[in-house]
Amino acid sequence: MATVKSRRKNAAAGRLAAILFFAAGMPDAGEAQNKIFAARAEAEFHRAQSQFETADNSTNAIRFARACFDWADFATNKEERAAIANQGITACSDVIAREPESAAAHYYLGMDLGQLARAEFLGALRIVREMEREFKSAAELDPQLDYAGPERCLGLLYRDAPGWPASIGSKRKARSFLEEAARLAPDYPENILNLAESDLKWRDTSGAEKEMDALDALWPEAQKNFTGERWAQEWADWSVRRVSAHQKLEAMTNGENPPHNGR
Repeated sequence: MATVKSRRKNAAAGRLAAILFFAAGMPDAGEAQNKIFAARAEAEFHRAQSQFETADNSTNAIRFARACFDWADFATNKEERAAIANQGITACSDVIAREPESAAAHYYLGMDLGQLARAEFLGALRIVREMEREFKSAAELDPQLDYAGPERCLGLLYRDAPGWPASIGSKRKARSFLEEAARLAPDYPENILNLAESDLKWRDTSGAEKEMDALDALWPEAQKNFTGERWAQEWADWSVRRVSAHQKLEAMTNGENPPHNGR
């Protein structure tokens, strides 16, 4: 019979695996659009894999690791997601063995570990600490990488992981890293949106209102700066989340229970 301690640990692991959307998550963009995004991710995965197998260098390895992360988002089962993620993990680990100061290798290792955590249950609590280590390494080496990606991922990791003693979750650390990401890359919608969603989660109405005003102000210029097929999936995701955040903020301002959409 499972002990109370083991049941709590298993429950925490399940929550962690379920909420690691910061490292991956298909936008709620409709079935037809998601099929397009999946086809693009699969095509890029095979292109990057072919290049990596032809020339095993750091540039190709990191591109392949990123493609693994993107393609794992569309896996149809945990086994498939784990298999894809492990390929990216191996590619990044090999780069780090040769070039320990490669910020991108640490960063995408953390990202692919996030996909692996989604595929595992009991192992998720262990993996999250590995993710923390890799994102911290990336942040120290290149805080501007991927529009302050290491800080952004650390903030979301601390926000959504279970707290002590089960895991590393910390509201204080989450806010600190999310604010740092927004400071480093204030024109990147994801960074401001994450802050707004976090304030809504923490029921900080004034903070959420401030961040949503900032997001609305940068939105038109961001639509000019982040264009083309490369950004289509991100815009689908950001647009849905922006509408949801406005709805939640309005409900909270009116003293109502905000609609729940998993964020």
